[in-house]
Amino acid sequence: MTRAIVAALLVLSLAACGDKGSSTPEAMKDVPKPETVDATPAAAPEESAPTPEASTRTPSPQGAKVFFISPQDGATIHGTIPVEFGVEGMKIAPAGTDEPNSGHYHLLIDTELEDYNAAIPADDKHKHYGGGQTEAQLDLSPGPHSLQILLGDKNHVPHDPPVESEVITVNVE
Repeated sequence: MTRAIVAALLVLSLAACGDKGSSTPEAMKDVPKPETVDATPAAAPEESAPTPEASTRTPSPQGAKVFFISPQDGATIHGTIPVEFGVEGMKIAPAGTDEPNSGHYHLLIDTELEDYNAAIPADDKHKHYGGGQTEAQLDLSPGPHSLQILLGDKNHVPHDPPVESEVITVNVE
């Protein structure tokens, strides 16, 4: 009799599991499957690669300087202002050039640089001379204006220490 009960249970369980060729019993099809849980501890978030804003500044050699050849501080100018840049102790190279002790000119007009650890902005108050230019022509509105030269590295970020001129003023008539 025990054999008959075992055989009956076996037939019933096979019938329940083998419904229409499916390996999942019909009653179990609507039961949500448990999510797999990863027991591995979560890794610490990786630090992102440095951006130009957060990158290390390029060193400048001791005694390097930039200056205005023209115009002179306090000059009164009629019309377009011819600007000529000068440098000592460094080489002028186009933006993107990765060469020690080199950089390119930026001209700050009526402004100061706010963040020496970030790329110099490119706008009407921050003129870039990334082609390695050593002179420019400025058209400024009549009145007094402040001008300052700042050397930027291959990524337009000021060197460490910054290579910058004294601020000069010009009056445009």
